[in-house]
Amino acid sequence: MVSPSIASATDRASITWRTVARLALMVLTLLFLIVPHLLYRAARRPSPMVMAFLNAVGWIAGLRIRTTGTRLRRNVLFVSNHVSWLDILALGGAARSAFVSKAEVGTTPLVGWLADQNHTVYVQREARREIHNQANELRGALARGRPVTLFPEGTTGPGDGLLPFRASLFQAVIPTPPNLRVQPVFLDYGHEANDIAWLDPESGLDNFKRLLARKRPVHLTIHYLDPLPDIVEADRKLLAEAARASIAEEIARSSAGAPHRL
Repeated sequence: MVSPSIASATDRASITWRTVARLALMVLTLLFLIVPHLLYRAARRPSPMVMAFLNAVGWIAGLRIRTTGTRLRRNVLFVSNHVSWLDILALGGAARSAFVSKAEVGTTPLVGWLADQNHTVYVQREARREIHNQANELRGALARGRPVTLFPEGTTGPGDGLLPFRASLFQAVIPTPPNLRVQPVFLDYGHEANDIAWLDPESGLDNFKRLLARKRPVHLTIHYLDPLPDIVEADRKLLAEAARASIAEEIARSSAGAPHRL
């Protein structure tokens, strides 16, 4: 069943002055950072402008982040629940992470170019012939040491619970590369998770406009959970089950500590 907040979301997706102001600030941020970013790229050096852009756009969108736990900084695959496009800004900026994304994102005007700047790894989930090449791309990204985030639900969920994890999405890291750790992450939007979530029948554009029109900030706690034991990293199903169980346990713990949570 679709929650009332989602069912009526499209009714609230009109363009407001707040939407226009925030969008204008995002464009100005991009224009301000794009020249130094391209200079870094021309010098073949990692560009800190990507993280600066993600952090700034998240702040403009109203995102306010706190973290718990210890974040691994290199040689790590983050496995996270997925609630909203805000997740990308949060983990891309705060955790300096690249992402595994569906191939359609790479062909979306502007969004695809922005994703490319963050070294997004694209997967065609239905193209079995491409699995080997996609696995090599992901393993290559992880071998460079930079964190990469995988959303194994395969789509956005309600935020206060988990959809099934797709074990097939873990195949690219089986067996795991040397020194790689797998760290579950719970993105916790608190009692407003259902209102933040992007779920059917709401379109991506309507969700974007609706969140930019919010008067209140979006409070997000990023819970960095304990890395998974090496023993589960040899099998994709075990890895998916262990990651999901870890996040589900944290959801239950967070819900128990917040009686007002839905």
